[in-house]
Amino acid sequence: MAFFPFIRRAISAKLLSQSHCSVSKSLLHRFSPASSSHSFHSRGELASYMRAAMFTDPNKPLTIEEFNMPRPKAGEVLIKVKACGVCHSDLHVMKGELPFPSPCVVGHEITGEVVEHGPLTDSKTIERLPIGAHVVGAFIMPCGNCSCCSKGHDDLCEDFFAYNRAKGTLYDGETRLFLRRDGKPIFMYSMGGLAEYCVTPANGVAILPKSIPYAESAILGCAVFTAYGAMAHAAKVRPGDSIAIIGIGGVGSSCLQIARAFGASHIIAVDVQDDKLLKAKTSGATHTVNSHKEDAIEKIKEITGGKGVDIAVEALGRPQTFMQCTQSVRDGGKAVMIGLAKHGSVGEVDINRLVRRKIQVVGSYGGRARQDLPKVIKLAESGIFNLNDMVSRKYKFEEANEAFQDLNEGKIIGRAVIEVA
Repeated sequence: MAFFPFIRRAISAKLLSQSHCSVSKSLLHRFSPASSSHSFHSRGELASYMRAAMFTDPNKPLTIEEFNMPRPKAGEVLIKVKACGVCHSDLHVMKGELPFPSPCVVGHEITGEVVEHGPLTDSKTIERLPIGAHVVGAFIMPCGNCSCCSKGHDDLCEDFFAYNRAKGTLYDGETRLFLRRDGKPIFMYSMGGLAEYCVTPANGVAILPKSIPYAESAILGCAVFTAYGAMAHAAKVRPGDSIAIIGIGGVGSSCLQIARAFGASHIIAVDVQDDKLLKAKTSGATHTVNSHKEDAIEKIKEITGGKGVDIAVEALGRPQTFMQCTQSVRDGGKAVMIGLAKHGSVGEVDINRLVRRKIQVVGSYGGRARQDLPKVIKLAESGIFNLNDMVSRKYKFEEANEAFQDLNEGKIIGRAVIEVA
């Protein structure tokens, strides 16, 4: 049975329950005269509504709904979305494996064009992100003001986790998405990017050179951004390091390319699909291991002369691969966990080996938007990171459910992108 039937345009027969959407009733008055368009810095007149792909219940298809045109507040930008990546994080939410408020609009790695700044946005932001600029949006959208952001740790932004990941809103505790038919507020997974327009904090946005196409570069905001954060900050890859990447999906494949860019020597790709491992060779892997056919831990040790790798990266989010990751590193090595798992999943570790052999286990959720996103874009612009090798499938906006169904069935090698406009 297909996980997601074909996408259908739906006007729900029953009203969305208040328990699904507990955003303040004051949000229903969002489009008051006080919020008239003359207070915004924008490009011409915007349409009054847009379309977005909405998730309502686990294992149910997304529906394309009409929304009132979202409007940015101070320090935020409205982006006309051109492309949105197809990511397992969205799929986890859609399958009910990660708790998140619903109904919501999914999609969190985007490219697009800046069309509006919120009122009272500072002049430096407007100058950095001018109207008409091509941009990439990072899925971690730093507030820039919390204690973590003030220390440069955008990946730990307190407001992002307290408001967006916990409540499905932006950092004033309010969503920017309201159904056109009844004004009902709808939650946002990151910026809610699987839409024709989206609002995101300006701190999570960076300029995209016009020489890089919108579609391929959408993956820079999550797949590549996540990999860069893991390689630069958690793993701290240095020239000559040996590294194993377990799970060669969009993020794992990105890790291969960035490890190569950072000068890693042995780069070992581990997966259960031969087609993904064959593709890994073009992304920087020096060795490949099919863990369905052979013992991954033993093979990694064989490749490294019996020692294990300096760094192992788990990019799948499963207890079995968590253990493989910790067992694959040498004494004093580092196991980096970047794969999200089903809520409540627990990974096991050999405590005595951890203590006696000084094994480091480090989690990494993503990069640091203000510092890392421009660097990631520069890697793509220079050709050091090959976007064309990464994006293997493109879908139309109306084919969003087909895209996530293919992802769920393991049919996508590398990363897929949904072209919105």
